[in-house]
Amino acid sequence: MTITQPRPHSAHGAHGSVLVVNSGSSSIKYQLVNPVGGEAIAAGIVERIGEDVGTVKHTFAGSTTTRDTVIADHGAGLRVVLGLFDEIGPDLAAAHVVAVGHRVVHGGSDFTGPALVDDEVIARIDALAPLAPLHNPANLTGIEVARELLPDVPHVVVFDTAFFHTLPDAAATYAIDQGVATTYGVRRYGFHGTSHEYVSGKVARVLGRRVEELNQIVLHLGNGASASAVRGGVAVETSMGLTPLEGLVMGTRSGDVDPAVLIHLQRNAGMSVDEIDDLLNRRSGLKGLAGENDFREIHRLVEEGNPSAQRALDVYIHRLRKYVGAYMAVLGRVDVITFTAGVGENDDAVRALALAGLEPFGIAVDPQRNAGRKKEPTTISPDWTSTRVMVVPTNEELAIARQAVATIEKAGLEGTSDETDPAPAAAGHA
Repeated sequence: MTITQPRPHSAHGAHGSVLVVNSGSSSIKYQLVNPVGGEAIAAGIVERIGEDVGTVKHTFAGSTTTRDTVIADHGAGLRVVLGLFDEIGPDLAAAHVVAVGHRVVHGGSDFTGPALVDDEVIARIDALAPLAPLHNPANLTGIEVARELLPDVPHVVVFDTAFFHTLPDAAATYAIDQGVATTYGVRRYGFHGTSHEYVSGKVARVLGRRVEELNQIVLHLGNGASASAVRGGVAVETSMGLTPLEGLVMGTRSGDVDPAVLIHLQRNAGMSVDEIDDLLNRRSGLKGLAGENDFREIHRLVEEGNPSAQRALDVYIHRLRKYVGAYMAVLGRVDVITFTAGVGENDDAVRALALAGLEPFGIAVDPQRNAGRKKEPTTISPDWTSTRVMVVPTNEELAIARQAVATIEKAGLEGTSDETDPAPAAAGHA
């Protein structure tokens, strides 16, 4: 069913817009963003690419169009998306798209910031595929298809790992034979960097402080979850490592495990590398402990007295608290602890449990301030604490859009940048 909406006057301002594309193995998320005002002009998702029937959802002007159709590959998916922009709006020519920004999960040691896409960049991303075999090939497919369909617009890649290139050697190095580590690129890279960078910068702007003055712990809690320690705007620690598997307990991922678990399962259970990979990435975390990876279901089961759900919640919170304590030690002084992403923004129970009992350290959560979902930056700590606790919604698409504009400006191409805080989004973001 299609809902046709009237096209409003330009919402993107005088400087144009950026189309942000996030290509997964069987999906494409996209958002048309005003990089100056910060609002999402339109957004959508293509799901079940390559299956018998796929789905496309396109949101514009407050209404969502949903179509079920065969989507053979990413090229077909992007063609459907561009067709919906033409049919429903906004018209991309009128929106003056100045760049296409692409999320890429792994930049390895090669990329310490965004990059303008050319054939050399494509080849370097492809060479990094062994470090992120589930992500980088899909990201690369989206880039190549988008370049083919939108050849007259500069394309920019923004890497999840880039913000964490500042990790000191002591934090980035695994204690294994360094010849092996160097040969195979084995080190801690960190992920969700676009979110951690955006949120830590947003905290400073909300508080009217210079980011260089603040020591922060950022907790990005979604189906994937990560923590970071940020000193003066520079990342000095993070929970994810070579891959997004290390660290916190997640929706379906185990987080930290003894590496000997893998050896034990191979030797004694006869599990292959692929089977162990599937176990740790898709059948672990909350899903492995309780059979559910949605916290709404976890809380419901806990209320019903389900012991597996209670243990899952306890393990999740224990690991989260352990990282908070570790990063307090790393930073020495913590000015702000911030929750973000789907769970961090919406689950007041997780926020309260994560910091319960830390009053002797000057950390507390006020029950009234903490209650409910938070759609705007909110302080949830009482006034007396020495460490402020906040909830700040992340906006990775806006961060990618602004980095894309800054990159094309640096290259002398069309565009503009502005650090104006984002207005409320016209369409939701992941």
